[in-house]
Amino acid sequence: MESTKSNKNTGLKIALGILLALFVGTGFYTSKLYNEKKANEATLTKEKQLVMTDLNNMAKQYDIAIGENKVANQDLVEARGRIQGLMDSLKISQNSINSLMSYRKKYLSLQEEMKALLTENDKLKIQNALLSTSLDSTNVRLAERTMFTDSLLVQNTELANVVENAAVLQAVGLKAFGVIERSSGKLIPTERARRSDKIRICYTVAKNTLVGAGDKELYVQVLDPKDNVLGANEQIQFGQTVLNYSIVSKFNYENRNLNICEFVSPKGQFDKGRYVVNIFNKKELVSTTEFTLE
Repeated sequence: MESTKSNKNTGLKIALGILLALFVGTGFYTSKLYNEKKANEATLTKEKQLVMTDLNNMAKQYDIAIGENKVANQDLVEARGRIQGLMDSLKISQNSINSLMSYRKKYLSLQEEMKALLTENDKLKIQNALLSTSLDSTNVRLAERTMFTDSLLVQNTELANVVENAAVLQAVGLKAFGVIERSSGKLIPTERARRSDKIRICYTVAKNTLVGAGDKELYVQVLDPKDNVLGANEQIQFGQTVLNYSIVSKFNYENRNLNICEFVSPKGQFDKGRYVVNIFNKKELVSTTEFTLE
């Protein structure tokens, strides 16, 4: 009887030992799983931050490339937008291996796209630089063709207007002054208003190989000290622009420099003060000067 009771106690102890071992083992395993979960979450969070950092760096590269262009490259702008969209999506995404693998794959794809776009952008910048150099060279050649032996004409040549209006005739070296007209036809320059018989306006039509030869005309406008238009004071309309002019310079252009002089007479006596002379090619002002009669 005592032997049976002893065996039961021994069996109970063994069962309790096994249960205790299982409990301890389960606790250890549960703790291990919890620690592994925390470690995995930390790793996934770190990996997510690395992907976000890579995307942010890529976005900065696009910002630099876009900022270097005076006119925004639409392909770069659109690619920058796709990166921003991926960054916004990544911020609210779940921390999972599959999710991060998907974002990493999309990042690598965008990285390849960026390499191609930035390479193309660099090529465009080089081409633009070459075009700028070519334009500078063209401007120099245009300047050389419009240089004249008279240093005063050279000083008054407006090279910027010649370049901007490459296919338009330009008036350069514009000079205007009062003259006394002798009975013999001789003209004597004067700065005295009461002695001036006419105003003499002289200028040069600059050679421009982009303009075809033939009959041409420019409009001369002379304003007295009271801003009255002297001479014919007739009107002509170009679109919405109405121009009052003193005289029309008509000439035959033969693809070479052409010196022109015109005269404008007063309806009475010239007033003292500042006079302004403008030359128009249709509605465009191509040259202007002023002088004073005392």
